[in-house]
Amino acid sequence: MAAAGPLRLPLLAVRRSWPRCPRRGAACPSAGQVRAAFLRFFEEKHGHRCLPSAPVRPRGDPTLLFVNSGMNQFKPVFLGTAHPRSELAQQRRVVNSQKCVRAGGKHNDLEDVGRDTYHHTFFEMLGNWSFGDYFKEEACSMAWELLTEVYKIPKDRLYVTYFGGDSSLGLSADEECRDVWLSLGVPASHVLPFPMKDNFWEMGDTGPCGPCTEIHYDHVGGGRNASALVNQGSPDVVEIWNLVFMQYSREVEGNLLPLPQHHVDTGMGLERLVTVLQNKRSNYDTDLFTPILDAIHKGCGGPRYQGLVGNADVGHVDMAYRVVADHVRTLCVCITDGIYPGFSGAELVLRRILRRAVRFCSEVLHAPHGLLASLVPTVVEVLGDAYPELRKNADQVMDIINENEVAFLSSLERGRRIIERTVQQMKPSASFPAEVAWSLYGNLGFPLDLIDLMLEEKGIRLDLAAFNEFVLEDAKRKARGPQEGRQLEGTVVHLDVHSLAELQKDNIPATDDSPKYSYKLGQHGQYEFSPCQATILMLYRDQSLQKEVGAGQHCGVILDRTNFYAEQGGQDSDQGYLIRLGQQDILFPVESVRLCGGYVIHEVTAVETLRVGDQVQLFVDEVQRLACMTNHTATHLLNFALRHVLGDSTEQRGSHVTAEQLRFDFNIKGPVTVEQLQQVEQVVQDVIKRNEAVYMAEVPLALARRVQGLRALDEGYPDPVRIVSLGIPVETVLTSNSQAAMQTSVELCCGTHLLQTGAMEDLAIVSERQLVKGISRVIAVTGRQAKQAREVGQCLAMEVDSVSIRMKQTRSTSVLEMQNLSKEVGQLTKVVASTTMPQWQRKELQSILKSLQRTANTAIKKLEMQQAEEKAQRLLAKHCNQPVIIDTVPADSLSILMKVVNQLCDKSPGTSVLLLSPQDSGEVLCACQVSKNCLPVFSAADWAVAVCTQMEGKAGGSPIVAKGSGNAKGMQGALTTALEFARSKI
Repeated sequence: MAAAGPLRLPLLAVRRSWPRCPRRGAACPSAGQVRAAFLRFFEEKHGHRCLPSAPVRPRGDPTLLFVNSGMNQFKPVFLGTAHPRSELAQQRRVVNSQKCVRAGGKHNDLEDVGRDTYHHTFFEMLGNWSFGDYFKEEACSMAWELLTEVYKIPKDRLYVTYFGGDSSLGLSADEECRDVWLSLGVPASHVLPFPMKDNFWEMGDTGPCGPCTEIHYDHVGGGRNASALVNQGSPDVVEIWNLVFMQYSREVEGNLLPLPQHHVDTGMGLERLVTVLQNKRSNYDTDLFTPILDAIHKGCGGPRYQGLVGNADVGHVDMAYRVVADHVRTLCVCITDGIYPGFSGAELVLRRILRRAVRFCSEVLHAPHGLLASLVPTVVEVLGDAYPELRKNADQVMDIINENEVAFLSSLERGRRIIERTVQQMKPSASFPAEVAWSLYGNLGFPLDLIDLMLEEKGIRLDLAAFNEFVLEDAKRKARGPQEGRQLEGTVVHLDVHSLAELQKDNIPATDDSPKYSYKLGQHGQYEFSPCQATILMLYRDQSLQKEVGAGQHCGVILDRTNFYAEQGGQDSDQGYLIRLGQQDILFPVESVRLCGGYVIHEVTAVETLRVGDQVQLFVDEVQRLACMTNHTATHLLNFALRHVLGDSTEQRGSHVTAEQLRFDFNIKGPVTVEQLQQVEQVVQDVIKRNEAVYMAEVPLALARRVQGLRALDEGYPDPVRIVSLGIPVETVLTSNSQAAMQTSVELCCGTHLLQTGAMEDLAIVSERQLVKGISRVIAVTGRQAKQAREVGQCLAMEVDSVSIRMKQTRSTSVLEMQNLSKEVGQLTKVVASTTMPQWQRKELQSILKSLQRTANTAIKKLEMQQAEEKAQRLLAKHCNQPVIIDTVPADSLSILMKVVNQLCDKSPGTSVLLLSPQDSGEVLCACQVSKNCLPVFSAADWAVAVCTQMEGKAGGSPIVAKGSGNAKGMQGALTTALEFARSKI
């Protein structure tokens, strides 16, 4: 298993190979040996299945930014929602070492990292789990055996805590757990009760929870009794292992109900354990960090890391070492697992982590640019044996870090200038404006502590109260987002753990949904979907199972069989209706369909009473289903085409299929070119034209995984699993050493698909954009929509050609004509950007329009200059050697009028000029410029305001140049005012 590392020595041999710790005299294992010993202890001695770490990008859990504990990937088991045929549902005892990130969200250690010697954003969680198998006695016994007999930790240094009860909830002390520890020989003085906040673990506001027991280690030892320091935040006595006994479920109302099945969930931070076993006091002094710290020292050439904290750490040098060492580990793991620095969610948090690391490299360690990326090979060397995926993507990780570092350093400089400018404009003793700080923080990614530091250097404080209001408002805005919808939808269609257990206890079988694949091609090529007859086994409403639901009530309907597709695998659920047998005129619309623990729940609003035992017939919306089938097969084909054109390193990062369109996310180093988009579409169209057969078959999961070149996301699949292959029979794909899957699209997929690719008719990629650096998203349409998109694209291409031709013909004509053409180009640019059309064609047209806009702007500027020069020459001849020129002149725009004024002043440097230009609309334009010789007495801004006010208009500008406009009725008076104002100032 990947998480266990490459060596598979017996447990005893592993222990014997450990070197001695010089200070303690006991065995002193490397971090790799500690990890391996943990996994082998549970796997070999106690029959646990060793599973690899899940990626740190959460799978199907919108409540998490990152995987932040070992239990995240097992939540479906605890909640009872795992598919009964999935590998996960078959597990009873599991062990692994899980990659975890705690930054952002509820568990956020980011700002603490570096300040002490034990906080981390990335850490490894060693854990063992029991799913309805062993419980407290075995869990505690195994933990004690591992710590004291395998790791040889002195027993007198260990303290255990247990739940001391909570009278407000009617929960008594966990005496069962206490008695287990006492029976293992732990002295009573080392077995300590603690309240709910310390020894009761909850998954969230609702869901599985239970008492926990923690094992603490005393770093000092020496025979002392350190029980008074347990759970007191002392660095001398630290928690190393938490054993959670999931035996309750927290309900929405806040009450606790016993779980139908008990589970064990344990977690031990590898970093803390290694610190203990290597006889260190700081995680950063272990071999998980020392190679990285040495590499930082070598790269920056400064003083070596000394492990200092607080005031002793002069200049925060050691803090910087810890920040950089921790953050580069997080960056390596996250980027490898598909989380790239970006602008929202986990990507935004990672962006802040990267920028914090860059800042400490640059400003504290004074390291050369590129140091952070140069540490990646060292991180890979430290963690690569446990997590081999790190070795595959090291170059990409380095590229992404370097690109983001360059961008941040540029933003840093820009932010400094903004702060300097704002400070110069502030009144003495004023606080730094919160809106500027929020803009720096939100838009430029400027760290808040850096803003504080820079202001502190200038003796200025940030208006923190106002800033916190921005933070609060942002949090409220995010809270109002998609979660509201999620809470709403969860009220009906998601079975709770108790209802699932009740269904299983009553032997209600999982829904047979194989009829969803019952469709065929008719003799005229049309798809024929078979109706399905079923029996209502149970109804679900208000978080409880019910035998009857009255008219008008919203409920979930559980049937013995169904032909409806439940939302999963990125494909939208079917819609349609059901009828009761014998009542063909009463339709019960099916609004959505969900899969939960093997049961398919049809969301229905009952138009009449529904009862358990009712016989019903189901009819899917065939148009919607066929559209989803078309787009799902197109998604597979698009995945294959992208890899074919962009290379095998292109991997799917997510997809969503609806009846209207398909969305596909994938990783890529640079932007997708016009030519590549065209090539991808061509590959798809070639397969469509060949009308390839789509082969589907269920095969054992172990056999499917051996298929070379299999394209699939990292997710759990039922066993057996369904394989979808385009153009090549599944039997051929499964043949030993077959290369067939390398030549076509072959994927594990539970979705519904076309039987032949020809029904797709066409595919057009109508959008392509980078979500974050390294991940692109394409949106595509098929069939009639694709053809329509191409037709629209052709029409717009013809319009662009027309404008281009007219611009060439009218280049030497009037400013007005050229301005009209420029407006037309601007309008076309907006239409091209917003219209559904092939993306390659959009990019082509946008490039042409950009060039046309530049041409138009240049031509307008040239024509305006010509006109301005001619008008200026005439006015100079009329007002020869006058200190002030005031006149009217025809001009098509304020821009031309301003150029005439500029030309006059350039040709007669000592002259002050004010010109008015009446327009056909009744408006009068005004432009003026004052000779520098007349400053500061004579101000252009004041001059323009006086004149335009006379015309009931407005004006503005600087002491030298100003402009404005007014009403033609006051123009004569304005000319008089202009002259009088000028005479009063000269």
